Amino acid sequence: MQIFPAIDIKDGQAVRLFKGDFAQKTVVNPDVLDQARTFAAVGMTFIHVVDLDGALTGQVVNRDLIARLKAETGLGIQVGGGIRTLEQIRDYLQVGVDRVIIGSMAVKAPDFVAEALATFGPDRIMVGIDAKDGFVATEGWLETSNIDFVTLAKSMADRGVQHLIYTDVARDGTLTGPNFDHYERLIAELPQVQIIASGGIADVSDLERLAELGVAGTIVGKAYYQGRISLDQFKAFGG
Repeated sequence: MQIFPAIDIKDGQAVRLFKGDFAQKTVVNPDVLDQARTFAAVGMTFIHVVDLDGALTGQVVNRDLIARLKAETGLGIQVGGGIRTLEQIRDYLQVGVDRVIIGSMAVKAPDFVAEALATFGPDRIMVGIDAKDGFVATEGWLETSNIDFVTLAKSMADRGVQHLIYTDVARDGTLTGPNFDHYERLIAELPQVQIIASGGIADVSDLERLAELGVAGTIVGKAYYQGRISLDQFKAFGG
């Protein structure tokens, strides 16, 4: 299981949210580049980056900063937030981003995902599914659809998605543990898809249980920033 340290960017700073609430924002490092260098210095190889400003506006607000992260650290980067067009995806890939995450558009325009896969390949395109009470949330988690998370996941797999990030919004930033039942369902229903867990990770025991379930990777944010999981423990699972 691969560990993806998380850097969420709001107003040019690395922050963490509580249950996706932009009003409950905590700055964890005002210098995003410094935070990325910290991960690179201990040998982590891949980070998970979210442009929170982009998620709200539908624009790649922090594109230049994310391009600098890649250029100055050499880390593998998967990035989401505000991805609405093929041109945005192409630009991110051209500045060195390794994978681009499609979120809201997977619900609003699922054929866009198929077009992105056909254009850039399944190794470069990920889909992020965020859910509240099992129903898919969009627009930076401000709206909730009537689509069940498993239904959307199956639809994405049918279109050729091979990398899927799943977040239970109610767990994100809470340190209350992941929604293990949801990951069990996804792994059982979509054995051909690489499932990446996100949200609620509290300690190493959560990582151990997710590894036992068979997720391909786990994104860790608040548990690291609050000192509950160390960089050495990250490395024990794989960077």
